[in-house]
Amino acid sequence: MLRTKIVCTIGPASREPRTLRQLMMAGMNVARLNFSHGSPEVHTEDMRRIREAAAELERPVAILVDLQGPKLRIGDVGTAGIPITAGETIILTNRNVAGHAANDEQMAEIPLQYGNLPREVAAGERILIDDGLLEVQVRATDDHDIHADVITGGVLKSNKGLNLPNASLSIPAITSKDWQDLAFALAQNVDWIALSFVRSAAEVQQLKERIAELSEYGRPTPVIAKIEKPEALNCIDEIIAAADGIMVARGDLGIEIATEKVPMVQKMLIRKCNAAGKPVITATQMLDSMIRNPRPTRAEATDVANAILDGTDAVMLSGETAAGKYPLDAVKTMVNIAQDVERATSGTWERPSYIQRPVATITDAVSHATCETAHDLGAAGIISATVSGRTAEMLSRYRPPCPIFAITPSPITQRRLMLFHGVWPLLGERGHSSTEILDSALEQVTDQGLVQQGDTVVMTAGISPNLPGSTNLMRVETAPIVIARGTGVLERVVNGRIRRLQMPLVQLDDDIDSDEIIAVPYSDRTLIPLLRRAAALVTQQGGPGCHGHTIALELGIPTLIGVGDDFDALSEGMLITLDSKRGIIYR
Repeated sequence: MLRTKIVCTIGPASREPRTLRQLMMAGMNVARLNFSHGSPEVHTEDMRRIREAAAELERPVAILVDLQGPKLRIGDVGTAGIPITAGETIILTNRNVAGHAANDEQMAEIPLQYGNLPREVAAGERILIDDGLLEVQVRATDDHDIHADVITGGVLKSNKGLNLPNASLSIPAITSKDWQDLAFALAQNVDWIALSFVRSAAEVQQLKERIAELSEYGRPTPVIAKIEKPEALNCIDEIIAAADGIMVARGDLGIEIATEKVPMVQKMLIRKCNAAGKPVITATQMLDSMIRNPRPTRAEATDVANAILDGTDAVMLSGETAAGKYPLDAVKTMVNIAQDVERATSGTWERPSYIQRPVATITDAVSHATCETAHDLGAAGIISATVSGRTAEMLSRYRPPCPIFAITPSPITQRRLMLFHGVWPLLGERGHSSTEILDSALEQVTDQGLVQQGDTVVMTAGISPNLPGSTNLMRVETAPIVIARGTGVLERVVNGRIRRLQMPLVQLDDDIDSDEIIAVPYSDRTLIPLLRRAAALVTQQGGPGCHGHTIALELGIPTLIGVGDDFDALSEGMLITLDSKRGIIYR
């Protein structure tokens, strides 16, 4: 079971239902929709297809909407793009013109999406285009046009981004388009919102306040702050505290700051997010060559592996799955790299240094103790009963050496938890007590083969199980060993000792105790006096409508009928649990 989460950007190369199903089966946990591209109609259809594919496969898949933010972009220059060459002069303009290449009569003209740019740049400033692949230098400006000399040429394509390192622009942190897109995304019940080009914690808080206003009920949609501006690094602790997660957006970040600084900034961001218990996504150009080629470079494979070793919760594919030739191969490659890293580091768990600081809450303290106990006992898994998902998030922070199975009654919480390292969220029913919920959760993970019979598991929940933030309980259990299966009558769980009787009865035993479970090859009415005192009944023979079934209903006694050859495993005096709802007996 992969602990590192995989985020895939959905686009023309991956939006077909068949491809979406393949990506999910290969390992996609979160589907990212980039609102810098596409119309509301396209996004609505993408969301519908994602949800239908996830439902068909019975897999939780979160939807992350990435708001465009104050991203500077060129306008439409046609499908083929416009070639520009070093040494020529081009015009970037806010006038309503169709982009065109240079000809004998005029220079190339490139429309801008941000109309104020000609008034906010000065001669001599550098403008980087398409993640820095193209570069121009401003020669002169007026209210409408920027005349710029091409330093590094190439093919200019529609809607590509512009970066002005160290420039201060008046464009708002959250644009009018972002506000419209936010309302649309929340109406579609997406699971995560990513805010681009964050510069301060106040911007994150502004977005979260608006989300809270638009949220009808429950926990507001969480916010990912994308770190891609140098200003953000100056107040990164405040941004991490304000946000619900962080994305290391290395594309624009690597243009806004020196490229050689990106690796250490990435490590710093991952470390700080781990310490704060906030999920962190490492993104951009992770397997960039797979946009064109079926195999990654060795450097790319190493990059993905190192991000996982650093502690990232998730690794993200952008153009590789949105527009590349090999979207499925890219996901499989990323999963294979992550699996190899996790195999190589399994069994080498060490207590992270950041958890040495004093814990702040009861939930934090219980989560810490749960992970320590799981390590000390070599547990096969941690089971967390959670409503809001907060306990599972805190458990993830401590990076336990085993999977975290988060049992929640909320499909929303289940999907949101798909972003957290090591967490495998499962839907469960609400219960009346923490004991009932944890017992049911243990049965669920055992039945699904997530832990094996006899494995040790550590469980955590709250005394008030349906109240978020009430986690204050830890239990250590052994996954039940099923020794018999049959048809259950009456939905009850009974603990007791086996009392084997031969049929037909020669004489009635007077010493049947209330904690004894009578086990017989078959039943008849001579058993009724004994059954009135017993805890339950097990029969080797029979099926629906047989005497055992009838007498169980008549006396209201939990019964398992037709266990067949499993009857021989029920020895005299054995302490067992009979679960007539599930039709099993286990130790």
